[in-house]
Amino acid sequence: MSALPFTKMHGLGNDYVYVDGFEHAVDDPASLARAVSDRHRGVGSDGLILVMPPDPGVEAHVRMRMFNADGSESEMCGNGVRCVCKFAIDRGLAMANPLRVQTGRGVLSLVWTAGPDDLVESVRVDMGAPILASERIPAKLAGLDPEAPVVGHRGLAGVLRAAIGDTAWGAIEPVATLVSMGNPHLVLWCPSVERIDLRAIGPVLEHHAAFPARINVHLVEVIDRDHVRMRTWERGSGITQACGTGACAVAVAGALEGRTHGAIRADLPGGTLALEWAGGESSVFMTGPATTVFEGTWQRSRVAVRS
Repeated sequence: MSALPFTKMHGLGNDYVYVDGFEHAVDDPASLARAVSDRHRGVGSDGLILVMPPDPGVEAHVRMRMFNADGSESEMCGNGVRCVCKFAIDRGLAMANPLRVQTGRGVLSLVWTAGPDDLVESVRVDMGAPILASERIPAKLAGLDPEAPVVGHRGLAGVLRAAIGDTAWGAIEPVATLVSMGNPHLVLWCPSVERIDLRAIGPVLEHHAAFPARINVHLVEVIDRDHVRMRTWERGSGITQACGTGACAVAVAGALEGRTHGAIRADLPGGTLALEWAGGESSVFMTGPATTVFEGTWQRSRVAVRS
């Protein structure tokens, strides 16, 4: 039976199991992700993140591979990448500040701040510029210009509402905005995020035919132009306590639609993130905490692990 050391970490309650890929190779990360994510028979998490050496020729200090609870691999995770920074710095895998992390989105630059214990406490991430062209989200729907942004789109919202049904759609506004932060996001606005049955509509929207790579779904309520409240259905994981890339997408969508300023705070069930976007091709910056919960050893002979 193979033994695999792991660390449980979270960013605002968006929790993952982290494995040191410098020391341990995981042959079947999809299977391991499904096993460890089980909240009754596993560690319990929103997925698995491997912290690895960067690929040859890539100018980064570490590489992040992220797997959802269903075993599917995702391009990027905002809360997860902050914890990757803490994992790498706290363990001496790297000491650079800013830290450069290779992700499915490309190489991101992370500036970290240590707490009183000299361990990483907060991280500001340059998340890169948002991707807005519909074909790069990707979104496929009759009438969508593949090169154009989908911002405040009534046609897409109508198609999605028809799939969900009027009752489930409830008080969601009849517009939809799409943003990719290296992974795809659907932003919907409503007067109260608590009054929408996200568990009912989330899986329908995630798997809608308009989104060939599936999609992350965000319900957002505007408190004022500097402050929003949001809830998330994450592709491959379901309802989560927080979504960093989703909060970035919400900041972009709010600015594009004229609902919010370029700098906002987003309240998620797990806590608050600070977001900044100057518009255009500017990067979105996300700042938030990273927390270590506990360390342990996973023993499962059915999951292929090499040390």
